[in-house]
Amino acid sequence: MESLASRAGLSVSTLSRIETGNRRIALDQLVPLATSLDTTIDELVAPAAEQDAVIRPEPVQYPGLTTWRLSDPEGLNGTVVVKMRIDPRAAENEPEPRVHPGKDWFTVLRGEIRLRLGDRVYHVKAGQAAQFDTMTPHSFWAVGEMAEVLSIMDPAGHHAHRDDATA
Repeated sequence: MESLASRAGLSVSTLSRIETGNRRIALDQLVPLATSLDTTIDELVAPAAEQDAVIRPEPVQYPGLTTWRLSDPEGLNGTVVVKMRIDPRAAENEPEPRVHPGKDWFTVLRGEIRLRLGDRVYHVKAGQAAQFDTMTPHSFWAVGEMAEVLSIMDPAGHHAHRDDATA
């Protein structure tokens, strides 16, 4: 600590109080500290990452659908990643198409999904992906067997789906 205090032009007691949070760092102390630590001011003042790097998703079950959130809801630009397991028996009749603000993207991990976008119907099979503007009336469901989907939604799309699930 003495060496760092000397290189930064600070007293040991000042540096100790800054380090323990008993003193706020002054703006004129940031540059010498960053230089002494061979870092940038941005890195020096960046908030500490307090979340785990590993997400341990818990399944949430709805009739015919199980979901696992695979990303932090406060993650990159509010984008949310969700894995879904869809039971084909849940949609004996085609689900009613819905619209909401946002964009959705999904890839089929297993099985086959029938995607309705407006008047068009697409069959999205394992290994294929779909992306669409959710202001187009849309619905999708599993065909024939259980299907698994990895879905990415922008903040507006996630908000709408969250509201749909609780409605």
